[in-house]
Amino acid sequence: MGAEPAAGASAPLISIPEAPAPEGASAEWFAGFGGARLRAALFPCQGEVAGSVVLSPGRTEPVEKYFEVARELNRRGLVVLAHDWRGQGLSQRMLPDRLRGHADGFQAYLGDYDALLNAFAGRLPKPWIGFGHSMGGCLELLALAKGERRLSAAFLSAPMLAVSTGSWPVWLTRLVVGATGVIGLRNAYALPTYDPLADHFEIDGLTHDRVRYDRYKAQLRTCPDLAIGAITWGWLDFALKAGATIAAPGALEHIDIPVSIVAAGEERLVVNAAARIAARRLPKGAYTEIAGAYHEVLMETDQVRAEVWAAFDSLMKRTISPSA
Repeated sequence: MGAEPAAGASAPLISIPEAPAPEGASAEWFAGFGGARLRAALFPCQGEVAGSVVLSPGRTEPVEKYFEVARELNRRGLVVLAHDWRGQGLSQRMLPDRLRGHADGFQAYLGDYDALLNAFAGRLPKPWIGFGHSMGGCLELLALAKGERRLSAAFLSAPMLAVSTGSWPVWLTRLVVGATGVIGLRNAYALPTYDPLADHFEIDGLTHDRVRYDRYKAQLRTCPDLAIGAITWGWLDFALKAGATIAAPGALEHIDIPVSIVAAGEERLVVNAAARIAARRLPKGAYTEIAGAYHEVLMETDQVRAEVWAAFDSLMKRTISPSA
């Protein structure tokens, strides 16, 4: 990446024939929590503006993966601000091995989110709608739980409110994760490593849509620096504690904005029951589960995505007045 650019300096945005960047899109660096160099991208509307969306991708996902989603939001009159979380995309990585998906708790993520909103506030017409997928949905909800009040609504797709621990009970997973911290293995891989550039379509269980899956792989092969691999024990510790914080009594009950949660009927990575419970606890919560969908509902087939957008449009009508 060369010398560290100053906050506000232009950043790369990877555009390829299979996935061209939307018209007018631009990326830049901003300073996150503790001065971390992070990347964000703005997608302006070409017509009348009704508001803005703050788009927070899931684990492993860079800004580029959401070009199609940004266009669809733009067509709804919404300016889009998308960002790479620390540790992924072109944002500053957490460890020398950039393929290692690591985290050190959730406070730095929340500090980054606050810094993102501060840095771009003047370019985001109100009202603002949070739009988070998986880990991004978890962190946006956690930010609201911790007092973020600038969003007027939030849309969460397959939010990571509880990670699936497979055949391991949660209590045993927590015990093992705690032990790895004690013996100094937080930075070690918790799962077998894999090649994120390889074709895993049949086993990933992320989407039924081969074209969208291949498009994302083409983006990664064009710019391997976007890729990230398996998680560390530190990342798993973060995910478990973030979910537990959201599940704590009183964490959600004070959030008075509309929050719409969309879950995948054939979910493998997160626990839908946690999302259903969260929606019931939110004073203005709504929950939709899409039968037959895999985890990446925004990268799914057109039929699944139509249901996702119907849920978003319903939220948008509750947030933005018809006269806007």
